[in-house]
Amino acid sequence: MKLADTLSLSLHSLVSARTRSLLIVLAMALGVGAVVVLTALGDGARRYVVGQFASLGTNLVIVLPGRAETTGGFPGAALGQTPRDLTLDDAQAVGQLPDVRRYAPLNVGAAELSSGGRLREVTVLGSNAELLPIRHMELAQGRFIGGAAQIVLGNAIAQDFFPDGRAIGQRVRLGDRRFRVAGVLTTQGESMGFNTDEIVIIPVDDAQALFNTETLFRILVEARSRSAIEPVKAAITHLLKQRHDGEEDVTVITQDAVLETFDRILRALTLGVAGIAAISLAVAGILVMNVMLVAVTQRTAEIGLLKAIGAPAATIRQLFLAEALWLSLAGAALGFMLGHAGSWLIRLAYPVLPAWPPAWAGIAGVATALLTGIVASLLPAARAARLDPVRALSGK
Repeated sequence: MKLADTLSLSLHSLVSARTRSLLIVLAMALGVGAVVVLTALGDGARRYVVGQFASLGTNLVIVLPGRAETTGGFPGAALGQTPRDLTLDDAQAVGQLPDVRRYAPLNVGAAELSSGGRLREVTVLGSNAELLPIRHMELAQGRFIGGAAQIVLGNAIAQDFFPDGRAIGQRVRLGDRRFRVAGVLTTQGESMGFNTDEIVIIPVDDAQALFNTETLFRILVEARSRSAIEPVKAAITHLLKQRHDGEEDVTVITQDAVLETFDRILRALTLGVAGIAAISLAVAGILVMNVMLVAVTQRTAEIGLLKAIGAPAATIRQLFLAEALWLSLAGAALGFMLGHAGSWLIRLAYPVLPAWPPAWAGIAGVATALLTGIVASLLPAARAARLDPVRALSGK
C-alpha cells in the first residue's frame, strides 16, 4: 500500500470515530498546552526578576550590616550579640576606594507627609545626590536634594499633593519636620517590590534625625567598570573589617552574583514545571494505547479483510502508526495554539510579567506528543498485525 493510501485510509478511520478521536486529540492538546503555559510562566518569572535586579543599577555592589552565613544569619546572634551597624563614616570611607565611581548611603523608613490639608503615609529614602545616577532614576522637575531640609517627591505623590504641577519650592511636613520641595521624579513604576512613584527622598542626615538613628540600612556602591566589581567587593570587605576592629561583620553582595543565583534557580523551576506538565502527555499516551487496543477488537473484521486481500503485517502496523501520528499531530497543533493563547491571557492580565513561551518549550511539547502517540500505538499495531485473517473475518 502506498504512503498516500495509508494516510488517507487512517484518516478516514479516525473521522468515522469522531468522538473517540476528539477525546484523544483533546488529551494531547491539554498536555502540550500545559507545557507551553507553565514554561511561559517560569521563564516569565525569571525574566521579571532579572529585569528587576538589572534596573537597580549598573556595576552595583551592595553593603549590608551583619555577616550572612550558611545558617542565614549573623553567627553571634546565638550568643546574644548584634552585628556592628553601618555608619555614614563607613560609607564615606568606602567612597574613597580607588575603583569606586560613586556611593549612596541609604536609610529607609515610613512617615506621614502633609501639605495643604492632605495627609498620607509615604516611604522615605534618606540618601545623597549619587542615589539618582546609581539607581538610574531621573527628575521630571527641579533638581535633586542639594542641602538640608529639601525633599524630592515621587511622581504620583507630587500629582496627589500638587495637582496643578507647581510642586517645586512648596513647603511640606514630613513627620515632625518641614521640608522644601526641590524636585519631582519621573514616572518609573515598581522596582524590587516598591513603587518608586510613591516615595520621597530626603538627605541622609535628615533621615537619621527623622528616624532617630545613626545607622544605615544599606550602602549602594557603583564600581568604575564591570571588571572592577570583584576588586571593589574585596576592597570593601577588607576596609570595613579594619574599621570594625577586625570583625568581618558586613555582607557585601554583587548584582551579578544575585542575578546569576536567581537565574539558575528560576531556570531549574521552569524545567521542573515543564516536567510536571509533561506527565500529562504520558497520561495522554496511555489513553491512546488503551483506545487503540479497544479499536483492534472492534475492527477485527476490517483487519481480517485487509489481510485476506494480501495486506502484509507491515501494512497493518503502518495503518495504526499513521492513525497515532494523525492524532498526535492534531493534538500537538491544538495544544501549541492553546498554550500560546493561555500565555497571551497571562500577559494581558499581568502586563509586568513577560510570560513569553520559550521556543524550546513549544518544540519539546510537540515532539513529546508525537513520540508519546507513536510509542503508545506500537502494542496495538503489533496485536493487529498478528491477527489470523480467517479468525478475524469470522469475528472470533
